[in-house]
Amino acid sequence: MKTLNAVAALAVALSLSACATVTRGTKQQFYIMSEPDGAAVTMTNGQTCTTPCQMKLKRKTEFEVTVSKEGYKSITVPIESSVRGGGAAGVAGNVIAGGGIGILVDATNGSMNDLRPNPLKVVLAGNDSADASQVVPAQKPKKAKTSSASK
Repeated sequence: MKTLNAVAALAVALSLSACATVTRGTKQQFYIMSEPDGAAVTMTNGQTCTTPCQMKLKRKTEFEVTVSKEGYKSITVPIESSVRGGGAAGVAGNVIAGGGIGILVDATNGSMNDLRPNPLKVVLAGNDSADASQVVPAQKPKKAKTSSASK
């Protein structure tokens, strides 16, 4: 009976470790917006869409996004993957639950990370403008169309 209890306790402990993996997952919604709308988006991870768009992407992988539209200057933006907010809470949950294994799992699968900037919003400058296209702060849209992103 003691062996069965020990096995059950171990199973519970292992299932509670990797808190960020359980609560946040290894993917997140990533939003891309532009002014003007209808810009072509190409990412170094192979995904494409037309703004405004959103897609579910791996938290672990950094990539670059290029936004372009005929008659406007293109812009390429690096997207970083780093531990922020909710990922740090997942680490704290692992520490509280005694989940050294959980910390290792969360760190290697990227569930502690967030993609930044997200949402990505760019203002494209016209080809005849002296200004450059730029990234601007943005709030997540209340309702954005889901992209049928292609690889």
